[in-house]
Amino acid sequence: MDPVAAVTSGPLAQLADEIRAEAWTLALAVVEEGLRDDTIPPLARLGRIGQLGDMPTFIAELAEHLLHPKPERLRRGSPLAALVRDHAREREALGFAPRDIVTEFLVLRRVLWRLVLDRSAELDATDVFVLEERLHAMIDSLVTECVVAYFDRATSELSHKARHDALTDLLNHASFTRELELELERAKRYGAGVTLVFFDLDDFKEVNDTYGHPAGDHALRRVAQLLRGELRQSDLAGRMGGDEFAALLVESDPKTGETFLGRLRARLGELGELTVPLAISAGVSRYPDDGEDAQALFEVADTRLYEAKRASAA
Repeated sequence: MDPVAAVTSGPLAQLADEIRAEAWTLALAVVEEGLRDDTIPPLARLGRIGQLGDMPTFIAELAEHLLHPKPERLRRGSPLAALVRDHAREREALGFAPRDIVTEFLVLRRVLWRLVLDRSAELDATDVFVLEERLHAMIDSLVTECVVAYFDRATSELSHKARHDALTDLLNHASFTRELELELERAKRYGAGVTLVFFDLDDFKEVNDTYGHPAGDHALRRVAQLLRGELRQSDLAGRMGGDEFAALLVESDPKTGETFLGRLRARLGELGELTVPLAISAGVSRYPDDGEDAQALFEVADTRLYEAKRASAA
C-alpha cells in the first residue's frame, strides 16, 4: 500500500469512528434497501436478527480498515476472510443464492457511499480519494471471499458426486478400484496385508420384482449403512453396481475378511424393518496371497462369491 494512502487524516478518522458507532444503524439500512423492490428476496423470509446476519461486524471491520488500513486484513486465510466465508455458507443454508449474497455487499457499498456523500463537505479531495480506495478494497475483498467460498463448496460437492454412488453415498466402482490400487501400492512398500470383501444380495431381483424398486432402493441404502458401520476408520466401502458391494480392509490378517463378514451377516439378520429378510453371498481375497493388483483380487473374490452361491443352492 502507498505510504501516503496509509495516512489517515483527522476528518477521515472521525468518519471511520462514526461508521463504527453507527454499525447497527447502517446494517439496518442495508436490510431495508435489500427488502425494497425485492432486491434480495430471501431477506423477507427472515426475522430481524437473521436479516442483519454478520453485517454489523463487517461494517465495524470496514471502519477499522478506514482508520488503520492493513493489507493482511484482506488476505485470504485472515480472520475476516474466514468470517465472510462462514457468513456466505450460513446465507446459502438460509436459501440465499450466490447472487443474493454478493448483492448484500454491493448494497452495503451504496449505503456507505451515501454516508460519504453526506459528509463530503467535511472532506477534502485527498480524503475522498483515500476513503474510496479503502472502501472499495474492503468491499471487493468481501465479495471475492463470498464467491470463492461458493465455488469451493460447489467444486467439493461435484468432486464428491463424481466419486460416490448417488443412492448409497459409498464410493462408486471406479473410485473404489482406484483406492484399492493405491492401498496395494502402500501395502507393497510396507509389507502389509490387504483384504478385499466382495458380496451381493441373494435373490435381490425378486425384491424389486415383487415389492417394487423403492423397496429395493431402501434395502440397498440400509445395507450400505450397515456396511459403513462395520468399517474401521482406515477401511473403505463401495457399491460396485446393482446389488454388488465391496469392502477394502487395510493392514489385515488372513482371518479379517471372514470375521468382517460374520459381523455384517449378523447385522443384516437384525434388520426387522425390511420387507423381506436379506442374505448375502460373498467372496474374500487377500493381498499378497491371492494377487498383487486390483483386477486379480477382484477376479479371485468374484470366483469365490459364485462358488458360495452354488454351494448354498446345492
